[in-house]
Amino acid sequence: MPKSAEEQEGLPKKTFAIIFGVSLVTAMGNTGMISVLPAIGRSIGIPDPMVAAIFSLSALLWAFSSPWWARASDRHGRKPLMLIGLSGFMFSMIACALVVMAGLHKLAAPMVIFVCFLFARALFGLFGAASNPATQAYVAEHTPPEKRTQSMSSLAGAFGLGTVIGPFVAPLFVLPLIGLSGPMFGFALLAGVMLFVVWRFLPESKHMPVAPVKAQVAKDATGGDATKEKPMWRDPRVTPFLIYGFIVAVCQTAQGQTLGFLIIDKLQLSPLQAQGFIAIAMMFGAMAGLLAQWGIIRMFEMTPRQLLRWGVAVAALGNVIVAFQPTYGAVVAGYAISSLGFGLARPGFTAGSSLAVGMHEQARVAGAIAAVNGVNVVLAPFFVWLYERIAPAPFILCGGLMVLMLIYAFRNEQLRNAHPQPATRADAAMATLEKSDEGGV
Repeated sequence: MPKSAEEQEGLPKKTFAIIFGVSLVTAMGNTGMISVLPAIGRSIGIPDPMVAAIFSLSALLWAFSSPWWARASDRHGRKPLMLIGLSGFMFSMIACALVVMAGLHKLAAPMVIFVCFLFARALFGLFGAASNPATQAYVAEHTPPEKRTQSMSSLAGAFGLGTVIGPFVAPLFVLPLIGLSGPMFGFALLAGVMLFVVWRFLPESKHMPVAPVKAQVAKDATGGDATKEKPMWRDPRVTPFLIYGFIVAVCQTAQGQTLGFLIIDKLQLSPLQAQGFIAIAMMFGAMAGLLAQWGIIRMFEMTPRQLLRWGVAVAALGNVIVAFQPTYGAVVAGYAISSLGFGLARPGFTAGSSLAVGMHEQARVAGAIAAVNGVNVVLAPFFVWLYERIAPAPFILCGGLMVLMLIYAFRNEQLRNAHPQPATRADAAMATLEKSDEGGV
């Protein structure tokens, strides 16, 4: 029988380490690929905005498939969905590596390579999306509300650590013969190792939602019939967090996708020569994100409400610095400050949305958050296009959007009230229903 939130004692360290590893490997691969994409695009001859667009189809598929995978994880379990997600990531990386090799050896025209790259990456959007809702739901189901923010920030730390390691190790895989496709082969190998670890050592979640037949009898937190579930993006408890999260994710992705081109142009180096400088900047940003998620949040025991406000305020400052940077050092500093802000904001809207719903809805809200984190990438080509015309413009725009989100965090009722509660009424209804069923056996 699933336990109520008060009865849960948290995840065993070994189990959390495995779940952390799933997110870590995925983040390493994605940010490692982002760090080498500018060099790949300019080496093959793909225009800069189209390089950013390589992620677009994948992002759309990620956004549309994430809620479906979230429901599937309720039916089939968290572990099988993590296995599907890691498999999708691994095969997508192999396909991308093969396409890049073909482009570097001039086996096809740049536009043909672009289309093939687009579809190879799309495999990740379609199947790789399976693991994200499963990992978040797994952690939420084993964490009481008062510890949810710290647990979510620890899981988000996997993304931060991956963004440190990914750009750092990516150049190490640039080897003779395979060249810039090497990092993708390397990350595919790491995914294969993690796939085996999950299959062999990860236990299934002990706190899965109640069966659908039971859920139909229960009432949700607002007193409505649970059989008439509306999409999470239309749920007033969650919608403000999704809006906030979408804008934050758009700005973080825009800055990350534009950073490589900015550094190449500022230093006036070849793509390969600039690769080390890009990796250094991304590592400083990732370390700042880790400082937020593993240091500041825990040290000051910050609530989602505080994270939602401080996160975008700091990110706005960082974007302004990058916009008016005089030197490479200023670019790195501004990017690190922005990343610190994003490192605060992301656990804020993730934990806030998780706390806003009942335990039986954790996979669904995780799917909605995953969709938001995916679909924002579609806008990245616009920011690269804007950078080509007015270099400071993307960062000024992002800074302005962060200021708007700061105002939104203060004015919106759901965001103002984002703080831990002992348990939701929906959880209490589920617990009562389960006890009544148990007594009738």
